[in-house]
Formats: sequence, C-alpha cells, structure tokens
Amino acid sequence: MIDSSEKATQGKPYSAEPGKRRIRSFVLRQGRFTPAQQRAFDELWPRFGLEFEGAPRDFDGVFRRNAKRVLEIGFGNGEALRYAAAHDRDRDYLGIEVHAPGVGRLLNGLAADASDHVRLYHYDAVEVLEREIADGSLDEIRIYFPDPWHKKRHRKRRLLNAAFATLLVRKLAPGGRLHLATDWRDYAEQMWDVLDAAEGLRNRAGPRGGVPRPPWRPQTHFESRGQRLGHEVFDLLYERT
Repeated sequence: MIDSSEKATQGKPYSAEPGKRRIRSFVLRQGRFTPAQQRAFDELWPRFGLEFEGAPRDFDGVFRRNAKRVLEIGFGNGEALRYAAAHDRDRDYLGIEVHAPGVGRLLNGLAADASDHVRLYHYDAVEVLEREIADGSLDEIRIYFPDPWHKKRHRKRRLLNAAFATLLVRKLAPGGRLHLATDWRDYAEQMWDVLDAAEGLRNRAGPRGGVPRPPWRPQTHFESRGQRLGHEVFDLLYERT
C-alpha cells in the first residue's frame, strides 16, 4: 500500500522542465487521507484514473466510444463533476485536480454511481491541456471557484490570464462552451477583462455579463459557505466562435 505522502508525488513531476521556471497556479495541498480515500486510490484509480504521459491521448480508445467531451478543471471534492456525470451519460467527462483527498472522494462517488464515462487526472491542468488534449476536441470546459489568490502579491498565480485563455480557446470545438464560476468579484472582473478580449470567445450574456446558475452546476458546499460569508456568486458563460 502506498501512503498519502507517496501517493502525492508518485509519477507526478510538478517541477518545470529543466532550465525553465513556470509560475504555478496552485499549491499542492494534500491534507489527510481517510481510509476510504486511501482505498479509492488503491482500488479505483486503475478504473477511473489517467496517468500523465505527456503525449496526445486517444480518448475514443479510453472511453471505447466516440462522444463529445466535457472537461472540469480543479474539481475540488468533485461535487459538481459527479452530479453532472450522473445526469449526462451521453457525453464523456474529464476532471483535473491536484488535491489528492478530493480525488479520492470523487473516485468513491464515481464507483457508487457506475459513472464509467468519467476519467480523472491528478496533475497540473496546464500541462494536461498542452500535451494530452487535442486542439478543438472539447465540447465544454468548466472552471468552478478557482483559487482567487486574493492577496495582491499573489494574483500573478491566478489561473485565468491571457495565455491560459488562448489555450482554452484552442482546445474547444467551434460552438463549444466555457463556463466559469467565482465568488470573488475582483476575480470575476479579471475574468471579464481577459475573456471578453480573447479572440474566438463570445460572452453569452454580452460584455461583462453573467448568467444565473445553470441547472448543470449544482450549488456546492464550497459555494454555500461563501454565500454565508456574504460573497456574491458570478457565473460566466462563453461560446467558442
């Protein structure tokens, strides 16, 4: 059995390529595994997990069918991804998360739901997008409540910037959808600044516009906690033109 500290690093080279230095958009916070989460990695990762290989992935082969694909970046504890997959079995789902206990929790949920149309990465989202997912191959990308890095000196670590937006546009199929949610107004403003200006994206609600929470995104525990603290929630919906 591999303990949680080993599981966090096994096959997961988080350092940049030799001679290069990349600002990471996350901090690897492993927390403590429950016995159920440990068993999930031991028993369910071969069924639902994908190891990063650094080469374009044949997802038709992975899922043994040809279907549209949805990617959720930073799925946390997996509440939204589990819900969406259980209610939408005609599309295949990919999830990326660096927080190991959250991955373990979702593995158990997927097994309980028999959601075999879902695969998970425990890896850096930027590298997965750049190296394993073909351009124009995603029907939808979802990014819910990314780390706001609310201190001014840390804002350069925010996931949403012009370069990342360009990468997202490349991976979406024409007509594909980009859906983001945040409970930090300052981050929503930055998202609008970046995405409204991004070539190849159209804000479905108009410039600097948001939409009501759509039915495919359940209200999560994280979101409810933010609302109790008085945070306004923003849903931003874009379309690949």
